[in-house]
Amino acid sequence: MSWTIVAAVLLATAGLLVLGVLACRLWLNVRALAREVDAASRALASAAGELTGPVGAAPAGGQQV
Repeated sequence: MSWTIVAAVLLATAGLLVLGVLACRLWLNVRALAREVDAASRALASAAGELTGPVGAAPAGGQQV
């Protein structure tokens, strides 16, 4: 067996291992980003609910619109 074939197989294997590691890191980062986006959207929904108040509630002046 020629050494070039062995070197090519080893380089291909190393390349696949590197791609696997990078894919795992990407998956972990995407999962963390999804959690942050979920938390931010929940916070925004809560803040929007506080701004609008309950449906049908009277404004601060006490008069129905």
